[in-house]
Amino acid sequence: MAAVTPMSRGAVRAAERQAPRGDGHPVLIVPGFLRGEGYMQPLYRFLAGRGYAVEGWRLGVNLGPTAHVLDGLEEKLAAIVERHGRRASLIGHSLGGTLARNLAKRRPEDVRLLIVLASPIRLPTASQLEPLYRLLAPWHAPDLQIRYRGMNEPPPVPVTAIHTRSDGIVAWRSCLEEEGPARENVEVRGTHSTMPRNPAAWRIIADRLAQSEGGWRPYGATREAGNGWKRSD
Repeated sequence: MAAVTPMSRGAVRAAERQAPRGDGHPVLIVPGFLRGEGYMQPLYRFLAGRGYAVEGWRLGVNLGPTAHVLDGLEEKLAAIVERHGRRASLIGHSLGGTLARNLAKRRPEDVRLLIVLASPIRLPTASQLEPLYRLLAPWHAPDLQIRYRGMNEPPPVPVTAIHTRSDGIVAWRSCLEEEGPARENVEVRGTHSTMPRNPAAWRIIADRLAQSEGGWRPYGATREAGNGWKRSD
């Protein structure tokens, strides 16, 4: 299915105005490769404005799956769940989505919903940033192969994978989740780098997060085409 909307100020304002309010549950946001929390601030503000308890990862610039990042994410998620007394939703952009997906596999009891944005979550993957990723590989967790074993296997939580065929950085087919119960792929127009600021992606995110816990339904199941939304046949 596809959601189509232009990346304009008017569309951003419409997304903010029309998106449903949430129930206040915590949302942990993970930035993409070589990005930090500053890049994700527009999404933070949007979701905070919808009533969610938005949490940054507080781990600096994302240099990939280092032990500091992998262990830090697990500790962060555990602390969020304990503090709020509720399961958290995870949102990750690019490599941040890959990390969030792995976290959902390791701690599914703490995860309400997973949303990945233009994230290479399936092998084989291809990315223009791969040379930089390999350059930083000596600092990645020494047990990475064990932690990422079975990468193509979906996590046991609801998943929405948002992707764009005009990505420009990552091979878009590697951003598709295996479809199944409570798993879906949603397409938007845009580019890889602008995904965290894409109004169409924001509206999908807000729609998915607003579902009641345990009441997951496919995106667009109760919406008619139009008003910026489009279901594919």
